Amino acid sequence: MSCRSAKYLEKDQALVVNNEIKGIPGDLKEEAQNYISNEVRPNSRMNLFIYNLFNTKRGKYKTEKIRNVGEPPNIVDTSLVELSGQHIEGFLVNKGFFDAKVLPDIKVRKKKATIHYNVQSGPSYNLGEIQHTIKDSALEKIYTREVIPESKLESGNRYDMSDFIWQRELAYEKFKNHGYYDYVRQYMQVEVDTLGHSGQADIEIEVDTPETGEPHQIYHLRDIYISVHHAEQNTDYTKGKLDTNFNIIFSDQTGKFKLKPLSRYVFLNKGDTYSLEAENLSYDRLYEMNGFRSVKIEYEKVDSTKLDVYYDLVPRQVMGNQIEGEYTFSSGMSGFNIGNTFSHRNVFGGAEQLDIKLRYGVLFDPRLSGGLSQKVFNNDVQLGINLTIPRIWVPFYTRSVGRFGLAKTTLSSNFQLFNQLKTYYNRYFINTLNYSWYESIYKQHSLSPIVLEYRKGRLNKDFENQLTEDGYLLYVRSNNREYFGLGAQYSFTLNAPELLRKETFSFFRGSLETSGNLLSILGNSFSFKRNELGERMLFEVPYLQYAKAEVDFRRYLHFSGQRQLVLRANAGVALPYGNNSSLLIFEKSFYGGGINGMRAWQARTLGPGNYNREGVPEYLRLNLRNLDQLGELKLEANAEYRFRLLNNFFGAKLNGATFLDMGNIWRLQENELNPKGEFLARDFWKQIAIGTGMGLRFDMDYFIVRLDMGLKVKDPQFEGNKQWVIQDLFRAKEFKRAYFQTHSPDRYNFIQYNLGVGLPF
Repeated sequence: MSCRSAKYLEKDQALVVNNEIKGIPGDLKEEAQNYISNEVRPNSRMNLFIYNLFNTKRGKYKTEKIRNVGEPPNIVDTSLVELSGQHIEGFLVNKGFFDAKVLPDIKVRKKKATIHYNVQSGPSYNLGEIQHTIKDSALEKIYTREVIPESKLESGNRYDMSDFIWQRELAYEKFKNHGYYDYVRQYMQVEVDTLGHSGQADIEIEVDTPETGEPHQIYHLRDIYISVHHAEQNTDYTKGKLDTNFNIIFSDQTGKFKLKPLSRYVFLNKGDTYSLEAENLSYDRLYEMNGFRSVKIEYEKVDSTKLDVYYDLVPRQVMGNQIEGEYTFSSGMSGFNIGNTFSHRNVFGGAEQLDIKLRYGVLFDPRLSGGLSQKVFNNDVQLGINLTIPRIWVPFYTRSVGRFGLAKTTLSSNFQLFNQLKTYYNRYFINTLNYSWYESIYKQHSLSPIVLEYRKGRLNKDFENQLTEDGYLLYVRSNNREYFGLGAQYSFTLNAPELLRKETFSFFRGSLETSGNLLSILGNSFSFKRNELGERMLFEVPYLQYAKAEVDFRRYLHFSGQRQLVLRANAGVALPYGNNSSLLIFEKSFYGGGINGMRAWQARTLGPGNYNREGVPEYLRLNLRNLDQLGELKLEANAEYRFRLLNNFFGAKLNGATFLDMGNIWRLQENELNPKGEFLARDFWKQIAIGTGMGLRFDMDYFIVRLDMGLKVKDPQFEGNKQWVIQDLFRAKEFKRAYFQTHSPDRYNFIQYNLGVGLPF
């Protein structure tokens, strides 16, 4: 059955199968498509097929009991075709083609219609002389100083109505920010003169005064009222009490909020000049506090120059609980994760949020003997407590840093218990104090001055003895460890808000992490006791000393419509030194592969360098899975081209992507754990992995579900020309059989599927 079958239509009906706009300038063609009515556009093949499958009977469409699935056929409607032509014509006029005409033409063959929109564009008009007439002298100064320098209007440019809309909006914001509360957009008028000018439009922009002829009035703020109440209660500002510290009249009918933390994000203050920018900032920050489901700011004129300001706040539900879970499948093993998060959104009266998270995960290996309980490969229990305070919480005065984004202080404690069958167990406890703030809209800082952690990992005794007997003492040292860590972390992010837009821009994120330096000073000063390895100890436990840095740079190139090319470079290095310079712990190491990096490899199955697990005994390949492929150096480059496939796919937008990933991880020095795993400049190309693939992105507006299929092209675990595994793709069965014989229980996959939420970068 054809995906766009027209056989169910009546004789006088025709299915729209194609739309074409002819004679339009190339740079406007794609945008002009948006002005064609949805009802006379070609259907999605899949959606129409599903609709036909459930809503046809005996060769006809049903007239009753119609199921709401798929998409009904878009049948030619001449009135909508004519209307679409008029919309395209209006679009062209707004783009400077004042004489444009659009003549639709419908061609029908076998109940299938192709609609041609024939454009007679005529000449385009460019901007000629541009004059500005501002009747209010005070407004004229603001306009000259703040509006004209940012204007997109320039003589010689093609006329574009959107540039005039931009100019009017810009002037509106600038005037409002200087106290002109009564100013409205309609005060600005634009006159276009094309008479006697061939292809040229002279422009006069005029900003009028009020009907009285008097200058526009600047308003100042008198009294500030804040009222917190339940949605079902009426706002009663008369019950408010003046707080002289903040000059705010505050009332809280819920009895659960304090004024001081709220006042930090009240940017309209007593005595200030009215400002639209301050109003919007107040809205943004109060909503970002995550404690209110409704925020309203209203004004009342006291006289011709003063305003009273009323903040009306309705809190969110104080407590909430969320249960979530997922099923996992990895390397022939399966399992599940289940978690519960309890939230309290106003712990101390300032919209502070307390989250208590409990998570349990288990992984089963069907290759193990016995019943289900004997097939448990590992299990993982995690408990986390986070307190987020919507301000910089320090014991001394700090100026407000909320103008560009909500400043936050986060205190967190997380505890993990991990057990892997007959291999090892891990106990990990970490406490963090973090501050995050914005230097500007596009510059974000995050500082964790205190990161205190404790880890105790112990190998199964029999497994430890076997490792030692076989000469793998370094494996014992890397996993059979107990330590303290006391350090700090810092990160800087540039242009994060741009990630939500389809524009051309650059993104950068850099982070630096250090640990053990303060303890090293104390250890040298007070002569901390040393263990048999020469490491200084605190409370009979050695402490970590290392530095780790990572950078992520991306270039987003936006083409017309939904097409975008993203280029990314990601690099990191981690250096253990001082108290434990010989070995970097598992938690701080880099790994290769995963859904956001080298997508043709599963996480922790790539590298380091040319390391090949063939030389590892089979029992180690089973028990040390995800533990032996780590490194101190990471270099990765990615390129991804994104494009729109369908505008409506079961209620979502369906986007496609093709990508190329290159990179690896390395040991910085030769290491018996990973033969050929160290970084060698002369062998750099031989140590690079290459993967490619394609993906689908289901854009639900609120979130994106992503399915990627990664294909291995070059695998550095092999030698010479054999690294180009793409040449073995068509004899995959034979290749996989040979690989399994030398790498059991590991299996080789040319194609890796990744299911995730959100874009990879």
